[in-house]
Amino acid sequence: MAIPQSFIQELLARADVVDIVGRYVQLKKGGANYLGLCPFHGEKSPSFTVTPAKQFYHCFGCGKNGNAIGFLMDYAGMNFVEAVKDLAGQYGMQVPDDDRSPADRARAAEERQKQATLTDVLEKAGAAYRKHLRSSPKAIEYFKGRGVSGEVAKRFGLGYAPEGWRTLASVFPSYDDPLLAESGLVIVNEEDDKRYDRFRDRVMFPIRNVKGECIGFGGRVLGEGTPKYLNSPETPVFSKGRELYGLFEARDALREHGYVLVTEGYMDVVALAQLGFPNAVATLGTACTAEHVQKLFRFTDSVVFSFDGDAAGRRAARKALDGALPYATDVRTVKFLFLPPEHDPDSFIREFGQEAFARYIGDATPLSRFLIEAAREGCDLATAEGRAHLAANAKPLWMQMPEGALKRQLLAEIGELVQLGTHELASLWEGKPAKPRGYAPRREPYPDRPRPTRTRVLPASRAGRALQIVLAVPEAWERLSQDDHHLLCALPAPHGPLFTWLDSQHHDHGPQPWHALREALRGHELEDVAVAEFAKLQPGVDSDPAELANILAMERKARQAEEMSRLSATAATDPEAYERLRVLVEAQKPRPPT
Repeated sequence: MAIPQSFIQELLARADVVDIVGRYVQLKKGGANYLGLCPFHGEKSPSFTVTPAKQFYHCFGCGKNGNAIGFLMDYAGMNFVEAVKDLAGQYGMQVPDDDRSPADRARAAEERQKQATLTDVLEKAGAAYRKHLRSSPKAIEYFKGRGVSGEVAKRFGLGYAPEGWRTLASVFPSYDDPLLAESGLVIVNEEDDKRYDRFRDRVMFPIRNVKGECIGFGGRVLGEGTPKYLNSPETPVFSKGRELYGLFEARDALREHGYVLVTEGYMDVVALAQLGFPNAVATLGTACTAEHVQKLFRFTDSVVFSFDGDAAGRRAARKALDGALPYATDVRTVKFLFLPPEHDPDSFIREFGQEAFARYIGDATPLSRFLIEAAREGCDLATAEGRAHLAANAKPLWMQMPEGALKRQLLAEIGELVQLGTHELASLWEGKPAKPRGYAPRREPYPDRPRPTRTRVLPASRAGRALQIVLAVPEAWERLSQDDHHLLCALPAPHGPLFTWLDSQHHDHGPQPWHALREALRGHELEDVAVAEFAKLQPGVDSDPAELANILAMERKARQAEEMSRLSATAATDPEAYERLRVLVEAQKPRPPT
């Protein structure tokens, strides 16, 4: 959906960034600003500043910055539209949605109300399960036997569903309430309309969304019953193909540790949190999907998948590879960790220790190597047939990757293995005649893009040139890090609001060519600015995303120079300004060779 820029400005004018940030970060008044420990990286002395006058936050340690909307995107992992809706809801504002009919808007409002009601029902059940845990010696014994402390049990909201068939009847006023069945808590027998609890005699793991709302449960049987693990069914608030267990609890740890560890079960996550790895999450009894990976990359640029080293673990890793490939940009890292068949993360750490497990993670297989290993499985590279088989296996994997240096390097590596030149292999996969070695055609990655007839005028600013590249190369935005996104979105108007709009378009629709963006821009207050910038592109000249990286580096350097100039004016009388200036000066000194 396209949210009017006027509404966004009104929302930001009404919202108080100090209030929004203060709900998650303990802030202390310091002069005209508020200070606190940065929630995006580990630190012992506060370098995180919130400025009420500018309605802006900035961390001098890690560089994170933005407004109230940006904070919700950074901290809660929301996309742009989700953050706007969440913030608007907090201030009683209705997000304009004029592109839908009144009937569609009414249905959407009804659906939102139902979702809120279902989460309330699930929260109430979760409170009952936690209460039952306190009075169940065998459930307590199970968690103690797995080494789970009371503190960790409380953090994850662990509980217990008793043996009875209708325990929830004592929790809810009406056991026949349709919401109990719709939320997945109660099963209704279609033949005789009899009802009974879905979860019985199981330790319970609440599944929360990124806002901390309970949206479902996982239950592990006590004893030898089947199935061993049981999840809530698909409901209006829960989809196992999109949700990850433990993501809400792991948010802060992901920023502190710098990566997320994706495991295979609830107890893996809980045990790892107990043993010093609170940055773990788990898929919910299903293969890792592209939606899982996309959600994880909202919180971190580094993902490590952990699997058993047996055949089943390899198959699960292969499915995770498919989910990760579309998001394997040059600024992100994906690795695959294979534990010995006799170990899961819990048992490995208990036998070998935290440091050994951390080293194991550091030595995990990079995506590029695992892609080649998966493609060459069963191929005899000593024969032409085996090499051809490898090329056939690698093609669909390689084609899923976004454009960038990593994709080009992999093409070269695969070409070397199959004994074909890079251009020969690319031509083979693209169904074009092979060109002679050394032939270097002019790149035309988007031949269907409308080409303006004007010669390019040099942009008046780095922001303008950056906007041209993002408009011309649909995948360019995906290759940037979260810090890059926020730097561009925080630029002054008109460029910052345009980058913000592009970010929301990307979240909703993925990379879009110029003609699609052009249609979406119609009627937008900054339409003329975007069209004018795109028109400056010279026909036939490709916009290189590498140039965008250079622009961002120059922008950061310029900002740092401006900050140093500003600090110099007050450093003599302001100790905080002096200390920050000293840090910046030290950072610019050349490092001695190691």
